[in-house]
Parts: sequence; structure tokens; C-alpha cells
Amino acid sequence: MRKIIVYNMVSLDGYHTGLNNDPSVMFPMMGDRMFNGYNAELLRESDTFLVGRVSHELFHGYWPKVAENPDSDEWTDEQRAIIKEGKSVKNVVVSDTLTGSLPGFHIIRRANAYQEIAELKRQPGKNILITGSRTLWNDLLAHGLIDEIHLMIGNVVLGEGIPVFVGTPDAALRVAEVIHWEGSNNVLIRYEVLHKSQ
Repeated sequence: MRKIIVYNMVSLDGYHTGLNNDPSVMFPMMGDRMFNGYNAELLRESDTFLVGRVSHELFHGYWPKVAENPDSDEWTDEQRAIIKEGKSVKNVVVSDTLTGSLPGFHIIRRANAYQEIAELKRQPGKNILITGSRTLWNDLLAHGLIDEIHLMIGNVVLGEGIPVFVGTPDAALRVAEVIHWEGSNNVLIRYEVLHKSQ
């Protein structure tokens, strides 16, 4: 069975974003080259990218600019690698408000999300990757559908904002790997999800 892997940036005091779900407070940490480098590595190991509507709109407002002119000096090698690896990845968005068809995207309605995502996991293929999408992956974690959580912890203390975790899922996390790259202020902790049924 395929794995669903969550990859998120986290402040040192455990916040996903700032007040009012402002992601810009995380940009100093995301500027670390290893953030995008690790993202590209996870995309290489995946064939499906799963997101909620808010993250879809945030990513869709940024990454096409890189794809339009990948040779620009404005982008890093790591950002170019994300675009390259993302070309072969299927995009799935969980949303009740997006309407019509989105070229290159498959939309799942929330009422069908658990069933359709469980079916995605049963299909042959590579990993399913979620980035951002805190509400979505916390919900999937509570319903036993998340297999690994990769948290890149930065050196910024926000003091307030939106916490990474919602409620208390029916699962425990086991540290599988800790990575620190030379010259980086970020630390990557990879957790395996142990559901109580396991």
C-alpha cells in the first residue's frame, strides 16, 4: 500500500503559520536552501500531490511563475528541481468550494474524501505527498490515513499563530530519522505514525 507523507515547516515553538493563518512569517525559514531541496527529494519519491483548497491557491499563485521562466536568476537550483520533479506528479485538491474543472487537477469533495483517499492509497504507485494543508492532513491523521509526518523545524520563535496540530489524534508518533544539514538552521524530524490499531 502506498504511503501518505506530510511535509511541513514548523516554527521552533510549534506553529504552522502566523496569526490569521499568515504564511509569510515562515518565509525566513523557507529561504533555507534545504527546505526546497528536501521538497524536491520528496516529490521524486511521489506520484501524487494532495492539498486542500487554501494551500492549492497559495502554491498555484507562486510555482507557475517559476515554471514560466525556470532559467531566470531569480530562482534557486532547488526551486527549479521542484518544478522539474512536479511535472510528473498528479495533483489532487480536496475542496467543496472549487467549481468547474481545473486543468491538471483532480478535485475531491470533502464528503467523499476519506473513501477516495483510502482508494488512492490502495492503488499501485509511489508515495502521496501533502505539504501545507494543515486542516486536511490533521483530519486525515485523525482518521488513520497518514503514514509519515516530516517536520522541518526552523530557528524562528513566533510566540503566537496557528499551531501545527489540531486536537489529539488517535495515533502516536515514532521518530524514524533526524537530519541536520551543514550550514542550515533547520532540523528535519521524520516521524512514523503508529495508529492504535497497529
